[in-house]
Amino acid sequence: MTTAENDRQPGGAFAALTSRSYRIYISGQSLANMGSWMQSIAQDWLIFELTRSSTAVGVTMALQFLPMLLLGLHAGAVADRMSKRRILLITQSLNAAATLALAVITLSGAVRAADVYAFALLSGLIFAFDGPARQAFVTEVVPEGKLRAAISLNAAVFQATRLIGPAIASVLIAAVPSTTGGTGWVFALNAACYLGPTAGLLLLRPADLQPARPASKAQGTVLAAVRYLRGHPDVRWTIFLVGMLGTFGLNFPIVLTAMAKSAFGGNASTYGLFNILLGLGSAAGAVVAAAGTRPRTRAIVTAAAVFGILQAAAALAPDLAVFLVLLIVMGFVNLVCQAMANASVQLAVDPEIRGRVMGLYMLVFIGGTPIGAPVVGAITTHYGARTGMLVCGAIPALAALVTAAAAARRTRRQRRARPVPASWELLESVDWEPAAERAAL
Repeated sequence: MTTAENDRQPGGAFAALTSRSYRIYISGQSLANMGSWMQSIAQDWLIFELTRSSTAVGVTMALQFLPMLLLGLHAGAVADRMSKRRILLITQSLNAAATLALAVITLSGAVRAADVYAFALLSGLIFAFDGPARQAFVTEVVPEGKLRAAISLNAAVFQATRLIGPAIASVLIAAVPSTTGGTGWVFALNAACYLGPTAGLLLLRPADLQPARPASKAQGTVLAAVRYLRGHPDVRWTIFLVGMLGTFGLNFPIVLTAMAKSAFGGNASTYGLFNILLGLGSAAGAVVAAAGTRPRTRAIVTAAAVFGILQAAAALAPDLAVFLVLLIVMGFVNLVCQAMANASVQLAVDPEIRGRVMGLYMLVFIGGTPIGAPVVGAITTHYGARTGMLVCGAIPALAALVTAAAAARRTRRQRRARPVPASWELLESVDWEPAAERAAL
């Protein structure tokens, strides 16, 4: 199927639902995603209540994503050599066991900050192998022509569950008067949610899947992925932009807990409301991203810049009403940017190397958190929630400017390298040359 044909696929994000395998897969993932959002709210609020420190929230995030920084590329190579379905079955089982253990400790009243730190590190280790395999596995459950739709629908479902998960977590936390009781029940419920993706993976028929040819040990090296990116500057710069977004732009657990508590005098319900509104905008953004044509670098860069500007504006919001509106728009633009970037990279790389490239993608997107989260946490603790959020918006906007400048330089070099056409060749090129130049961006 050609790129043009792929761009004209009808049905937007919902075209992927014509695949039985994808329907089963996304149903299980919906339950897991809801549990993940519940756990995110409970974990962030629990560590904040135990320590009363935004820095501690940043340390928790750093520990959770440190394994991706250290192992992301190697985990991607594992995904290219092993059955991705088998990897996901193992990671879901381990996640359920770890979450259940934290639930028991929390409900017993014995939980300490060190327990939350240890759980964050363990869950991050599991995710380091789960993330690349999950990203690449989508290509096995849908035909290639519906891959962009499936990626965007994944994002839409992930964000739609953000409307439900935080609401449930907030109700449970508020309903139980003790500091740890409510969060403990949230962890227990999340452990049960892992039954959904496990059952879905077991129901998939191997004959219906479209696995990529496993890479040999020699071919499946991390260096092969790095060499591949050297020859694909658009993919390389997209990954750089995603890295800046993930490292500094998406530290919501730090800045939003602080904004809820200090800037607006709220509680866990306020923080849950913030996440619900972000999810509302994000779900709409994912669907809109799926309805568009194949993503271009220019659109991705523009979305990243707008997201940074919106977050900086939210940091300076004069009251809660303005802040809430900006959160919805932020969620929308953020997810448009993420969905386009993810689809752009996955559609650009060869199937045999997709696991390693997505491992690198996840490495810079999530693995940068151990660097960015403590920095943002320290800024928020010492200079206030608004300053921390302002920094989180300014850096992605600056990264977008750098990426745009690099793309412009590359375009100028390409134009200078072209031979000067004869007059008749110039006339023949009038209709198509500008379009080709636009496609390069």
